[in-house]
Amino acid sequence: MKRILVTGGAGFVGSHLCERLLNEGNEVISLDNYFTGQKKNIVHLMDNPYFEVVRHDVTMPFFIEVDEIYNLACPASPVHYQYNPIKTVKTSVMGAVNMLGLAKRIRAKILQASTSEVYGDPQVHPQTESYWGHVNPIGTRSCYDEGKRVGETLFMNYHDQNDVRIKIIRIFNTYGTRMHPADGRVVSNFIVQALKGENITVYGEGDQTRSFQYVDDLINGMLKMMATGDDFIGPVNIGNPGEFTILELAQKVIEITGSKSKIIYEPLPSDDPMQRKPDISLAKEKLDWEPKIPLEEGLKKTIAYFDQLLKES
Repeated sequence: MKRILVTGGAGFVGSHLCERLLNEGNEVISLDNYFTGQKKNIVHLMDNPYFEVVRHDVTMPFFIEVDEIYNLACPASPVHYQYNPIKTVKTSVMGAVNMLGLAKRIRAKILQASTSEVYGDPQVHPQTESYWGHVNPIGTRSCYDEGKRVGETLFMNYHDQNDVRIKIIRIFNTYGTRMHPADGRVVSNFIVQALKGENITVYGEGDQTRSFQYVDDLINGMLKMMATGDDFIGPVNIGNPGEFTILELAQKVIEITGSKSKIIYEPLPSDDPMQRKPDISLAKEKLDWEPKIPLEEGLKKTIAYFDQLLKES
């Protein structure tokens, strides 16, 4: 049994990770300030005697004895991370400093949940880990993009200077149960609008592309990355290489829900990437990992979750 700290443990991805780690026989501590995380995401785990919940903000130092740390704490949707951009940068940068300092002191292995946003609006397609990105440092999304880029820098610095055992993954668009219905992400937006019979809002012409992975595939990738030896630290892309236009996603959601919603078009937000698709060759080689859940199957599970959520509200 390992003792494992998950920052952002009450979030969409963090709660799934906590559940999986507990199911595999570990002791898990969820650390969250509930800025975007929700207690209801983890309330079903509370009866487990090996699960602890701590309300804490990673921008402040934290002291504990654990074997592994998964650093997930940071708002990850544009609506949330643009709501308080200074807080977003502080969470990414100071949170990384505090968790790396903890890992250094207690000699724990630590995984950084970085993001495909480090590639910005990419000029290389698909994106490989060797690509340095094309990011606007003063744009509306830069609080998140640059915050995560500095997070990766800090992880590499702590590894090189202090021999901290690090792992870096770059997460591409992920969806699934426990997403916040108002988080502003395209999958949750479309599903909620379709279930309510509202117009589905597509920005631009809808020809920008994204690659969508179901949350269970992401969790598998995270666990496989943490289990690798110290000779492989990443960064490594964890995402689904299946590429869809935003318009195709909207049409698929309407089809699965049977909604009467109409698609309407709004102006494209600034710095919105036109293409996003991971090259996962490295993940296949080093982790023996690739996503297993096709978009339609994952959407059906997610739609059922949101349907229940809306009926209860």
